[in-house]
Amino acid sequence: MSDFNEIINSEKPTLVDFYATWCGPCKMMNPIMEETKTEIGDTANILKVDVDKNREVAVKYGIRGVPTMIIFQNGQPVWRQSGVIPKSTLVENINKFLS
Repeated sequence: MSDFNEIINSEKPTLVDFYATWCGPCKMMNPIMEETKTEIGDTANILKVDVDKNREVAVKYGIRGVPTMIIFQNGQPVWRQSGVIPKSTLVENINKFLS
């Protein structure tokens, strides 16, 4: 997970999708995340973290339900929301942290 820490410590905002493969709402987020990535391009990073394979990270950030989205900047969580989130909300919140 050193790559994870390296990426979230970037000045560039990083949207992290904490998900599980068995989670229905997580599957609904997949196309939304793809559309978000297309819209924001290289202005921000997007990561998907499987909570079942990365328990220590899920515990560290208090992930109790999936999907949970967290935007990190300079290693700090700056925005967080759980559940299915529309692309417009994701893009709007990422844009708040662009310099």
